[in-house]
Amino acid sequence: MQLRFTLRQLEYFTVTAQTGSIAATSRILNVSSPSISTALSQLEKDLGAALFVRRRPQGLSLTEAGRTLSTQAEIVLNDASELTRMAGMVSHSIQGHLQLGCLVSFAQIVVPKLRRSFEAAHPAVKLSQSELTQSEIFTALRQGDIDLAISYAIDLPKDLEFQAIKSLPPFVMLAPDHPLANNKILTVEQLTGHAMVLLDLPLSSDYFLSFFSRTGPRPIIAERTKDLAVARSLVANGFGYSVINYRPIGTHAPDGKPLIFVPLESEVPPLPVGLLSLKGLTTRRIYSAFLDLCREEMK
Repeated sequence: MQLRFTLRQLEYFTVTAQTGSIAATSRILNVSSPSISTALSQLEKDLGAALFVRRRPQGLSLTEAGRTLSTQAEIVLNDASELTRMAGMVSHSIQGHLQLGCLVSFAQIVVPKLRRSFEAAHPAVKLSQSELTQSEIFTALRQGDIDLAISYAIDLPKDLEFQAIKSLPPFVMLAPDHPLANNKILTVEQLTGHAMVLLDLPLSSDYFLSFFSRTGPRPIIAERTKDLAVARSLVANGFGYSVINYRPIGTHAPDGKPLIFVPLESEVPPLPVGLLSLKGLTTRRIYSAFLDLCREEMK
């Protein structure tokens, strides 16, 4: 049996039925008004029925035949969309919407570049991002607000699955005129007695303070902030040192002042960063493709 219509004609028809205006349909679909008008006229001709009553002041309204077709057309278009999705699964193409979360302390360093690279490699994927604390990441994954998250292996719950990408050793971030800035490597003992700027995020702050709990002396916390950019500027302006794992790109604070990064020698092992998800999602092609990209771009 030969079809008397195309999916494009049905799309023009359903949107026009909803808006009551060819001009509005043109704006929504980014198609010229004459093209839409011609397609609708051809659809009416091929079906042998008037679908719209054309009243200039009120725009277009559906005829009885138009109302019947409108209901069926939406079903056909939805089925066509599902068929396209299933065809993609059969052909193993990577498509869909990926909702990515990232630990707020380093999201600005890694996420935009990863988004650009992944969407360029897989044009059928739309990736959206959220910047969250570690505890917010756990909640968002469980509630389905995000699909994956880039985060540290800190206090991971048993119902989540972690795939390591790389391990990050600790650094001490200092202003160039800090008394410890000329050291090639630092120990926790050397930090004793100096003011500290603590990156005070849930769970993350516990990790940074764990460097001191193993040696006895507690740090002198002079400043606290939940923003890594603020921490960098506080350090650069002489308010103290800070301990970090993810080194910013470049050696200057946001206000333009220079910074020094010195490796911290400690018994605390390097902190793994990787992809966090609910268990059972690692078999999805979109997941494995994104994990491969992360391992390539973040190495």
